[in-house]
Amino acid sequence: MTLNKSEEVDQLINTLPADIQEITICLRNLIFAASENLTEEIKWGKPSYSMNGNVCYLQPSKKHVNLGFYLGTNLKDEESLLEGTGKKMRHIRITKLEEIQTEKFNVLIQNAIAQNTSII
Repeated sequence: MTLNKSEEVDQLINTLPADIQEITICLRNLIFAASENLTEEIKWGKPSYSMNGNVCYLQPSKKHVNLGFYLGTNLKDEESLLEGTGKKMRHIRITKLEEIQTEKFNVLIQNAIAQNTSII
């Protein structure tokens, strides 16, 4: 298994406070668990994941990390996890590691990947 991890993202993660770093690493691993074919790079100053177009991103800040979806308004969100008011983007705000809902987040990531695959 070859992951398309970015050294730039590694460097960014290393600059984060320990608690935010832990959340970011956990979410990053969750994203790559959804598909090893995702490409990771820094876009717009944050870790971004793409496959046939933009899929999702991580936006670390001082007190939380957002797991964001570029086409989040198109995602089925029965649990009402997604926040945001933009035309297309939505995110989930995570303030502590225990808030990460692995199975539910994985479904959203898989659906975001599927959106891009079905567009082709």
